[in-house]
Amino acid sequence: MDASIKLSNLTQEWFDSLQGWRLQFFFIPATLVTLITFSTNPVLLTCIFLSRALRQETRYLLVANTLAADLLFLMLNLATVFCNALGVHIPPMLCQLDMVFTVTSYCCAILTVTVMVADTYAAVRWPLHYRELLPPARTVRILVGLWVVAALYPLSMWIMMEMTQGNASAVDTPICLVLISLGFIQATNMVGVHIYFCASALVCTLLIVYCYVRLYMVTKTQGIWQSRYSRARVTLLAHGVLLLLYFVPGLVFTVELFLFQQEDMSQDARVWINTINMCILMLLPRAFAPCLYGLRYREISDTLVQLLHRRRGLSKVTGA
Repeated sequence: MDASIKLSNLTQEWFDSLQGWRLQFFFIPATLVTLITFSTNPVLLTCIFLSRALRQETRYLLVANTLAADLLFLMLNLATVFCNALGVHIPPMLCQLDMVFTVTSYCCAILTVTVMVADTYAAVRWPLHYRELLPPARTVRILVGLWVVAALYPLSMWIMMEMTQGNASAVDTPICLVLISLGFIQATNMVGVHIYFCASALVCTLLIVYCYVRLYMVTKTQGIWQSRYSRARVTLLAHGVLLLLYFVPGLVFTVELFLFQQEDMSQDARVWINTINMCILMLLPRAFAPCLYGLRYREISDTLVQLLHRRRGLSKVTGA
C-alpha cells in the first residue's frame, strides 16, 4: 500500500477511535494542568530574571531553563490535543514542526533536570571550586548546548522524513501526533529511533544514579541522613519522585513506538495509551516542578514576596 494512503487511513481510524471512546474529553484535565502551570512558571521565571543575584546562580539558571522548556512543551501539547479533539486539520508542515519542537522541548527538560543533579553533586563535592567550575557564562553555554543536543535528532528525523517519504509527509490528515510521525520514520529506521530514546534515557539515568550515590557517600558522615524526616531525606525523596515523573512518560512513549509496529495490537489500546500519556502522565511533572524547583528554593520565595510587596506598595502610592 502507498505510504500516503496508509498514513491517511491510519489517522482516520485513530480519529474515529478517539471520537468513539469520547477520549476528546481528556483535554479537560490537560487544559486545567496547563493553565495552572502557565500561571506559576512565568511568575517564577520573572523572579529569577529580575533578580541579579538569582541570575548569577547556576542552579537557578537551570531551573529557569526547565520551566521554559516545560512551557514550550505544554503550549504545543495543548494545541495538539485541542486540534485533535475538535477535528481541526493541521497543515502537514506545521504538524512536522510540532513534532520537532515537542520532542526538542521534552528532551531538553529531561537533559536539564539531569544536569541539575550533576550540578548539585558538583556543589557538594567541590564547594571551594564550584563557582570556578560553573560560572554563569559557562552555564549559559551549557544550556545552549542542551537545546542544540535536544534539537539535533528531531531535526535530522524531520529531514529524513522529507527525503524518504516524499508525498506521504505532505498528506493532510485528520489528526497530528508525534507518535504517528515518529512511527512512520521508525518503519524505515527502527534501530536509530530506539537507540536515540533508549540510549539517552540510559545515559541520563546512570548519571543521576551515580551522582546521588556519590552524594550519599560524601555526606553520610555529616549526620544529615540520621533523622527520618531530615531535610536531606525529604529533598531526595521529592527530587526522586519528580525525576520518576519526568522519565516514566518517556518510557511509556518508547513502548508506544514499539507497539505502533505490532499489527496484532488493538488500535483502541494504542489510542487509550497515547491519550493517557499525552493528557495526564506527561503533564504531572510539569505541574509539580514549579512547587519543587521553584517555591521550595527559599531565595525564589523571598524574591516573589519582595515583588508582591513592591507591587502592593506601588498600588497604595498610586491610590493615594
